[in-house]
Amino acid sequence: MSKRSAAARRMSRSEAASAARGAIVANDRREAVEAFTFGDPEPVLNRRELLDLIECPHNGRWYEPPLSLDGLARTYRVSPHHSSAIILKRKLLVASFVPSRWLNRATFEKIVQDFLIFGNAYVERRDNMLGQPLRLDHSLAKFTRRGVTPGTFFFVPGGMDEIAYRPDSMFQLMQPDINQEIYGLPEYISALQSALLNENATLFRRRYYLNGSHAGFILHTTGDFADGAIDSIKAALKNAKGPGNFRNLLIHQAGGKDGGVKLIPIAEVGAKDEFLGIKNTTRDDILAAHRTPPALLGIIPTNAGGLGDPAKATDMFFELEIEPMQPTFEQINDWLGLPAVAFRQRASSATAA
Repeated sequence: MSKRSAAARRMSRSEAASAARGAIVANDRREAVEAFTFGDPEPVLNRRELLDLIECPHNGRWYEPPLSLDGLARTYRVSPHHSSAIILKRKLLVASFVPSRWLNRATFEKIVQDFLIFGNAYVERRDNMLGQPLRLDHSLAKFTRRGVTPGTFFFVPGGMDEIAYRPDSMFQLMQPDINQEIYGLPEYISALQSALLNENATLFRRRYYLNGSHAGFILHTTGDFADGAIDSIKAALKNAKGPGNFRNLLIHQAGGKDGGVKLIPIAEVGAKDEFLGIKNTTRDDILAAHRTPPALLGIIPTNAGGLGDPAKATDMFFELEIEPMQPTFEQINDWLGLPAVAFRQRASSATAA
């Protein structure tokens, strides 16, 4: 055997081994597991940090609020728990208010409502002919704007000409904001998303029941049917739409086999949307933002222990929430120089008993 043939055999064995290794590598690559992720990492502060970037622009005469006051007005009735908590605070404040010759109870109630909904309330001083305070009026916070010149305010109703108030005749009550000091912001902003989700869940449930043409099941047929039977079934299914769509359907297949007709329900996919879970969770968020005990809002307890004594809950709520809010409205006295705002001392339920 020549040296050339031996070298050829060694080369062919080397090539075969290399090809075998390549096949093993290719096979390993073919069986390798690939891992990947869906989407990019989401930041903790997602869009909410936009509030930190919002300033109060002005047109040279007055400042615009950092949030849409029209939007805050519409969200007032977005959830029964949200509006009920505000109404409860308003009623307790008005009940403890002592009217004066400068400020009556009806005007004070409007001031309180604007303060709780918008985080701003505006009190206008009306003077007599001698320049002395005659009475205090209320200006709608939704349309009142703070002027660029200190001490000036404007009433800016939509679609109408603005009205300039007399300089230094307006007092602004505001809940302080951490980003600007021109307008106040309400304390419940952190729960607005929960309130809107609560409304969306209710609207989705209403649309689900009002929509009579949603698919409730799939009727799968594979058997042999008489002529015209399929058309009759189609007509019966079409007539099951609209009001009263929960009807029974009879299919008779003479000489049919088992499995020829199958009913596959699919409506539960839309029905199982955790409606009660969404409603209860968002309700808890709203009540936490308002710091309101559920026993005072007529919420029915679902546990055996109940929600506690409503009288004790009222005492706690008044002590922790209403009384600390009263000095805020007494700032009107410091601005006016007169005792226009006063509150009576409330006796607790234990003392009254």
